[in-house]
Amino acid sequence: MNINFMIKTYWWKILSLVLLLYAVTYGFFVDIPQMPIIHQSMRNIFYHVGMWFGMFTMLIVSFIYSLKYLKGFDEKYDRVAIEAVNVALMFGFLGIFTGMIWANFTWGSPWVKDPKLNGAAVGLVIYLAYVILRSSVEDRHKRAKVSAVYNIFAFVLWIIFVLILPKLSSSLHPATGNDSSTPVMPMGLNPSMRMVFYPAAIGWILLGTWILQIRIRMSKIRQHLEEH
Repeated sequence: MNINFMIKTYWWKILSLVLLLYAVTYGFFVDIPQMPIIHQSMRNIFYHVGMWFGMFTMLIVSFIYSLKYLKGFDEKYDRVAIEAVNVALMFGFLGIFTGMIWANFTWGSPWVKDPKLNGAAVGLVIYLAYVILRSSVEDRHKRAKVSAVYNIFAFVLWIIFVLILPKLSSSLHPATGNDSSTPVMPMGLNPSMRMVFYPAAIGWILLGTWILQIRIRMSKIRQHLEEH
């Protein structure tokens, strides 16, 4: 295969790998501010927060394609919606896992009673229910319609539980406050950390898009085999 053709076709996939490799390696060596309690665990922002960026992107994609499905009832939109949720759940659980590691170093426990953490957990359960709901409806067209409506409400509930309610209560999580200058918030990072964080976030989003493409193709193949 022609090298130029591969670069033009797969450039964003190559970019995803390069950015993530850069973040994984340089993220361990870049200078970070010496903050009490957090110390070197602050490097987890390149991975934990980056994965959640990927998850949010996939949830937005799923929400948009559910709206598209309800507009024209085209099954290809339903396929994108469910597979985007599957990818989002993968990133979500990875984000929870890396967050628990970070919390254990910072707060002395992998999980504390915090509205941000509890809201994220509830949000993931809501989307797990979406996946279970789909498996419980046999008729393909009915499943797509019910799932699309549920998915729209699930996205709204996710925003409420993860972004709105934690801001209305007291939370230990640094991403809950309104002060973007906090040293562990993306806009509050020092220049050296930004040079890792933003490439990492883009890399995770591109990786999620890549996985989504693969899952969509696999879904098409499964449907073709079932129909023939």
